[in-house]
Amino acid sequence: MSDACSRPRRSQVVTTGPERAPHRSLFRALGFDDVDLARPLIGLVNTQSTLIPGHMHLDRLALAAHEGICAAGCTVVEFGTIGICDGIAMGHGGMRYSLASRELIADGIEAMAQAHALDGLLLLASCDKIVPGMLMAAARLDIPCVLVGGGPMLCGRIGDEPLDLMDMFEAVGAYRAGRIDAARLRAMELEACPGPGSCAGMFTANSMNCLAEALGMALPGNGTIPAVHGRRVALARAAGRALAGLALQGGPTPRQIIDPASVRNSLALDMALGCSSNTVLHLAAIAHEAGVEFDLNLVETMSRQVPQVCLLSPAGEDRLEDLDRAGGVPAVLRQLLEAGLLQGGTPTVTGRTIGEDLAACGPGAPCRVMGRTGQPVIRPMTDPVAREGGLAVLRGNLAPDGAMVKVGGVSPGMRSHRGPARVFEGEEAAARAILDGLIQPGDVVVIRGEGPAGGPGMREMLAPTAALVGAGLGQRVALITDGRFSGATRGPCIGHICPEAVHGGPIGLVHDGDMISFNIAERSLRLEVDDLELARRREGWFPGAPRVSGYLARYARLVGPANKGAVLS
Repeated sequence: MSDACSRPRRSQVVTTGPERAPHRSLFRALGFDDVDLARPLIGLVNTQSTLIPGHMHLDRLALAAHEGICAAGCTVVEFGTIGICDGIAMGHGGMRYSLASRELIADGIEAMAQAHALDGLLLLASCDKIVPGMLMAAARLDIPCVLVGGGPMLCGRIGDEPLDLMDMFEAVGAYRAGRIDAARLRAMELEACPGPGSCAGMFTANSMNCLAEALGMALPGNGTIPAVHGRRVALARAAGRALAGLALQGGPTPRQIIDPASVRNSLALDMALGCSSNTVLHLAAIAHEAGVEFDLNLVETMSRQVPQVCLLSPAGEDRLEDLDRAGGVPAVLRQLLEAGLLQGGTPTVTGRTIGEDLAACGPGAPCRVMGRTGQPVIRPMTDPVAREGGLAVLRGNLAPDGAMVKVGGVSPGMRSHRGPARVFEGEEAAARAILDGLIQPGDVVVIRGEGPAGGPGMREMLAPTAALVGAGLGQRVALITDGRFSGATRGPCIGHICPEAVHGGPIGLVHDGDMISFNIAERSLRLEVDDLELARRREGWFPGAPRVSGYLARYARLVGPANKGAVLS
């Protein structure tokens, strides 16, 4: 046995010594022998599912990762987690379970790894809350871990027109507004999602798989290599080898990788790519598990410093496959490093620093790869999409503890707006009003009672935001909520209002017709009602408790505010 294999390890508590003969007998029932049990024991967390397109193909990647781990001298045990498809859960009560499932995933992985004394974890997943849940578990456990995403879906097409899931949700609004007919709606339905992978734009799943590269927890290419490409299989195999190396060497472990510098690197990439606003929730939660300080002031600092250099769906026409052709996340990180906006000395799961990883990736494309609109997919720092980052934090008397907006999805004409409030208690009422044509240009739709505790579950609002776009109001009506938005949302949509209504936030005091104003450049969000009137309204107002039972009732009691990552206490 090599010195590396004889290094003390966690799994010896279940594999070594005469008192562990009963434990070894159970491993032998699984087909393991003395050689297998002398090696580090690696958990392969495979979230393969026939219910989620982003996970339908993961068994193929699991096999490749298994090969890589075993070839490098470790033993694999495989288990799974739950997983929710946000697209299928969207627009109904099932969405309450999406964000809440993140905590179940982290807890389940923690329980499995601790109960079986595993030496490391290969985390295989694709979709929205599953990837951050896995990274939270990694930081919590602090054993060698590598994340492997399933890869983005190729975009669909009707003729030369690209389509993705965002287009489908917006098509519903267009159909109800009479802008397309039933035949067009069905034609889009048949072509929008052509096969395996996480939905083709820079939505939350792809955002998190990209940010995992900057965080140092995934190999280069993790965020953009398409799900159907052979390079994705090779990536999974290489990730298995890398994880085995970490397990044999004893690290670096997640808490040595996820530190203040790597979190800042992730936010820098977030701003440059124009990622989903959900990333702030997830980075805050991951940082919390790693013991790293994180608040919205850091988000705002990075927003002011880092220009947005990509304009990907839903804000633009380019998809993840286009970013991959242009060099993927390493090409963007290289620009950030050269501009002094990335800290190149942070460690990664490759055993090298992120700067060394970027050097190993080579110089990138010899010329700029052009996107679907004739502009480079990755714009140079000297001519960016925008001088500031793709996300911004707004504050004011309507959101004393902050709110988030995806600036990259807002047209210049709606980055400052003032309009009358149209108030709705919950998503369904707002969606009905939009589809019934009751919302007028200039309105500010307010959806409350959808926060982490008040919803509970902080539902995504893709159904109403897409309905606005489909009705031709996407850049003429603002939407404000204590809930959150899908990564596929575009338009002047301000979410994560804190405090939320159920915790006494001012959003609970808004009346129909109140004037609301915001200015993204100034980072302001204001309810134009004086303090005396707000105090009078508060005297007779009591937030209603959510009517839920089971897990959601426990979640509502324990979940913290969105500006702190909506983590459980």
